[in-house]
Amino acid sequence: MTTEPESMRLINPDPAPAPLDDGARAAISALAARQHGANTLLMRAITFVGGQVEDGLKLLPPGSRAQLETAAKSALRHSYDLAGRSRRGAMARIANSERGHKALATLSGAFGGFGGLPTALAELPIATTVIFRAVQSVAETHDEDPRSEETRLQCLQVFGAGGPGAGDDGIDTSFIGTRLSLSGAALNKLLARIAPRFATVIGQKLAGQAVPVLGAAAGAGTNYAFMDYYSQIAEVHFGLRALGRIHGQEAVLSAFHEELDQLRRPALRG
Repeated sequence: MTTEPESMRLINPDPAPAPLDDGARAAISALAARQHGANTLLMRAITFVGGQVEDGLKLLPPGSRAQLETAAKSALRHSYDLAGRSRRGAMARIANSERGHKALATLSGAFGGFGGLPTALAELPIATTVIFRAVQSVAETHDEDPRSEETRLQCLQVFGAGGPGAGDDGIDTSFIGTRLSLSGAALNKLLARIAPRFATVIGQKLAGQAVPVLGAAAGAGTNYAFMDYYSQIAEVHFGLRALGRIHGQEAVLSAFHEELDQLRRPALRG
């Protein structure tokens, strides 16, 4: 297949983005509502319970807190490397749906919390990989190749959303339309940026799983909530990317932020 010469591309540039119509605006409004509502009652409850224990984690020496960040980075890197392969073979047959992903995450959390903090730490890469795999499935529904390196990097961006109680309320839209470098250095830079935010979230998860046996229930509930939260954020992330390919990223993100601003305004009381 021949490639169009650069001179011809200058004469025949890519078509201009389609203007935002009523359908696109409705889709953007729905995505803004989804992000705004991702902080569900279950997630808030887990954040509250985990936050009470996390106050004690703040008293740990800096080295221990650094270990938590290292664990987050390692789990994300492990997920990045394995999630593509886990979509084939036995793993693909076991769970290839939202319900299957939630079931796997819930079971993983229960086993991880049964033995307290040691088993919770050992379970962390498994839970992160299952969630990562669910995020890949969302990307696929929005016409992105879930096994491509570019898509997997975009999946990592979803984990950079942090979570309720982590000091932010959703995705960093500045990276929605960015074409990420596929070099190893770029991956390491991305992991370094995302890991501290993800560490704050998993600190709450590990705090809830810290008590042996009782931690099994906390681990199951936490993993279920995390799966739901990151799946919702992935729908927003890849939904905006899909709309941006048609209507232009600038117009789509501008409308998205306008919708979010409307949702964040306190309701007027009569």
